[in-house]
Parts: sequence; structure tokens; C-alpha cells
Amino acid sequence: MVDFKSLFIAALAAARTAEAQYTLTPITNWGDNPSNLVLDVFVPETLGPNPAIILALHWCSGTGPLYSQSTRYNSLAAAHNYVVLYPSSPKDNNCWDVATNQSLTRDGGGDSTGLANMVKWAIDEYSADPAKVFVTGTSSGCMMSNIMTATYPDLFAAVSCYSGVAAGCLAGSPGSSPQTADPACAAGEIIKTGDEWAAQARAMIPGGYNGKYPRFQTWHGDADFFVNYPNFAEQLKQWSTILGVEFTKNVTRSPGCGYTKMVYGDGTKLLGYSARGVGHVVPTHEEVDLEWFGI
Repeated sequence: MVDFKSLFIAALAAARTAEAQYTLTPITNWGDNPSNLVLDVFVPETLGPNPAIILALHWCSGTGPLYSQSTRYNSLAAAHNYVVLYPSSPKDNNCWDVATNQSLTRDGGGDSTGLANMVKWAIDEYSADPAKVFVTGTSSGCMMSNIMTATYPDLFAAVSCYSGVAAGCLAGSPGSSPQTADPACAAGEIIKTGDEWAAQARAMIPGGYNGKYPRFQTWHGDADFFVNYPNFAEQLKQWSTILGVEFTKNVTRSPGCGYTKMVYGDGTKLLGYSARGVGHVVPTHEEVDLEWFGI
């Protein structure tokens, strides 16, 4: 069996260690926490009025503080006036629950409910702009980003995540980690039509939802044989159907050599980034994320 932690050793060794200087604040009283999540927050010293909020979700075996050190979201926060929420999942090999009915249902009492409550608390606590709330994540964190988009689309303006799967891909699995999950999803064997994926995501809100869904972009390496590359196409099927846009064109060398940007519609609602020769996981592109978020 693959040691999931080993997949991140190289990435962490190459992480910008300067981020370790930024102190996180642990939060214990942010509201209803049905699945016992942990929350750390980064707030820049010079936070301006009506800041944005970024919910940043770690990979399996990770933690919020570890994820904070592997990206540059903290060092960019003061210049762009945002707060970063770094939650941690303490169970199932530190993976987010993307499999149970509780988490795959709005207000169902799973991880998605706790994360939504964190976001609502942060909007009030920091007098944040509710129109500038975003979610990002890597691997398990990207899987959970897809779930948050499906269960709480009204909370988020935009999404950018790395190396994940479509919302509902692991529905009914005995677990969400490499050690406990049904392997068919990560292997890229769950193939559906866009309409089928869209129906599965929409069903996560009991009673239906007629509102707006957030802008969505997703990144995947074509040499990813852990969360296999076909999952990239399944995400794009799902969100292109929900957002009502069709594939328009490819843009090569965007945002750099080896990357191809896949544009849907006019490019304002849905983008995919395919990384040639990149395995699990695609490096975080913070500036591209912030541009997509509009902050």
C-alpha cells in the first residue's frame, strides 16, 4: 500500500519555509462543530476593512498549520486584505469526510457543516465581505472543496483546488482516506455524464437550490496515478453542466511551461489546468488563485 505521507515529502521539502514565520491563532469557540474539527486562523497585522476570507483545506495526513507552511497565502494576505482559515480534520488518517451522507448533505452534521459554520463565524468575526469568500485545497482538500461547492454554493464566490475528484465520487465509500476508501474513485473508474454528476451535486441540498454557484477552477497533473487523471475530466463535466458552460478552447503554456488552460464559455465561470508530467499533487499557484478570486 502506498504511504500517503510520502507523496508529500518532496513538496514539503521544497515548500517556502519563510511561511513558517507567520503565526496562526487557534480558535476554539467558532460555533457548532458536529465532527470535531480544529481551526487555526491567519490574520495579517494590517487587516483592512471588509476583508476577504479564504478557506484552505489540507491533504490527507496533513493539518491546517502544515498546509499554511506549504503555500504563500499568508505572505500575500496583507497586500490583498484577506484572512485565511486553516481547519484540520482529526480522523480517518486526517482526511476530509467526502463519503458519508452527513457530509454530503447541507446541514447534515458532517465535516461540510462544520466548515460552513467556520466560514460564517469568520465573516462576523472579521466583518468580512460575504461576497468575497473563497475555498481552495489540495488532494483531499480539493475533494472537500468540491463538496463545499455542492453543499454551500451560496457561501462562496469562487473555488480553486488541486488534484481532487468530482463532488459525490466517493459517496457511500466506507471511508475517505487511501487506507479506508473504495479505490474505484481515486483510480478514475467512476465515469458519469455531466447530467448525472450535476444531479448528484444538486441532490446534496435537500429541497433544492435555485441560486448561483461559485466560479470554479481545478488543477490536475496528467501523471497523477494516485488520484488518477480521469478525475479531472469528471470534475469539469460536473461543473460545466451546473454552470451552464461548454468547452471553448485550450490555451497552452498558461500559466507557464507544461500547463494547458482549458477554457469553458468565456472563461469567467469555469477553467481547468492540466499539468504535463506532473504527478500527485500540482504545486499551488497562489497568484493565479488570487486573480481568479478577484482579490
